[in-house]
Amino acid sequence: MTNEPIGFDAVERRFNARFIELSIRILVIGLLFYWTITIIQPFAPIFVWSGVMAVAFYPLFEKLSALLGGRRILTATLMTLGGLVLVIGPATWIAFGFIEPVKDFIAGIDSGDLSIPPPPETVKDWPIVGPQIFSYWELASTNLRSAVTMIAPQLKPVGEYMLGAARNAGDGALKFLLSVLLSGFVIASGAQLLAMTRALARRINPSSGDQFVNLAGATINAVSRGVMGVSLGQAIIGGVGMALAKVPAASLLTMAILVLGIIQVGPLLVVAPVVFWAWTHLSTGAAIALTLCMLTVNYMDNVLKPMLLAHGLSTPMLVIFIGVIGGVIAHGLPGLFVGPVVLAVIWELGKAWIEEEPPVSEVDE
Repeated sequence: MTNEPIGFDAVERRFNARFIELSIRILVIGLLFYWTITIIQPFAPIFVWSGVMAVAFYPLFEKLSALLGGRRILTATLMTLGGLVLVIGPATWIAFGFIEPVKDFIAGIDSGDLSIPPPPETVKDWPIVGPQIFSYWELASTNLRSAVTMIAPQLKPVGEYMLGAARNAGDGALKFLLSVLLSGFVIASGAQLLAMTRALARRINPSSGDQFVNLAGATINAVSRGVMGVSLGQAIIGGVGMALAKVPAASLLTMAILVLGIIQVGPLLVVAPVVFWAWTHLSTGAAIALTLCMLTVNYMDNVLKPMLLAHGLSTPMLVIFIGVIGGVIAHGLPGLFVGPVVLAVIWELGKAWIEEEPPVSEVDE
């Protein structure tokens, strides 16, 4: 039997066949990957937020599960129901806080109870726009409905924007509720998911995969408790106090406390005016009670946050601020919480990766 050399044409045909086969495989894998991304893209914020909540509440889940005799499904169900109650209640209260002032304004216009004082004569002396402002202000003080009708065409874009914002807020609230439901399934399978995450991290980075997973978990816990948890606690305490004292626009001020706490500015911008209002509108006892409540809200930053963030994390305020703004723009209400957590995790992982010591072989080379 003779070994005849393989001709160039046969080698070329075999190469072309393998190249075409490989191209088809890559194309099919690419199409499947694109199709998968397209399908799960609308749910990406829900998956991320449910994962964040599952990591943040997993220690509590383990303790409750032990108290309930290791019934993990029952524990996850109870925690999910509790989360839904905590989300739906404040969200409904804040929503009514936005709606009620608008309803009162419209009712005041229809009944004529809403009155605007006449403009001072000095308004006429304002440069350029003084006479026009004086004329319109005077019309509003005598016939508010006609004044509103006059500017109705100019208010249409504002109304459309507000309707769009309300629609986006509704979508965000729905995604938020879905993420709470999904977090129950995630937290019940926490051990298996953690093992899969560690295995994937080791495949990506065999030497430091486990450390990066631990760092990501520590960052999520620190930010969710030290920033989100404290800010949410401040908003709840301040909101209850202001609601009991019947502070005007209490729900809006509560949302302001939450946002200011998350971006680490602090609630003093809300606390100070509320305390001033209390001492000018309430009795002495009620003013003292509301002042103590608001001071508690203000000093939670100085006591709880340093304790809960004492894990070596040093995420800059700018990163948290960008996470809040970008998260809200991209994902609505859930982005208020998801954005800063995700950016903080990426920041800490990136910093750890940059500071990681290279292997000895790489240093020798």
